[in-house]
Amino acid sequence: MKIPCEVVVWYVLPLVRREVAKELVGTYHMSQANVARKFGVTDAAISQYLKKKRGESSMIERSVHYPELMEAIREAAKNLAEDKAPFESEMCKVCVAVRRIGLLEEIYTDYLGEKPVECVNMCGTIIQSDIKSA
Repeated sequence: MKIPCEVVVWYVLPLVRREVAKELVGTYHMSQANVARKFGVTDAAISQYLKKKRGESSMIERSVHYPELMEAIREAAKNLAEDKAPFESEMCKVCVAVRRIGLLEEIYTDYLGEKPVECVNMCGTIIQSDIKSA
């Protein structure tokens, strides 16, 4: 059985990175190099996200929860573009949204054939500590 964080890392995070990169480059006109620095990856990795060589997940893109996920992604990209929060905090917020909208449960039941595992909400803890330190 996979733990929730593992499911997010394998199935969700690559797509989230791709979509955030696409938003930052397309909407906020950031260079691939600047996006790479924000993400802590190479320029080549960002290029691969933008060309859909990384982060492809038709399973998630077909989900009824995809529009809500994209709202969270657009908000994360906006906050990153405006330097309102670090990359890690924004990814944690998206992870919380994945749970809240039901996407995590859908991945567990429909694609892994498993009962969802209760999440201990580490992301919520990280977000709260960021809010307190701001």
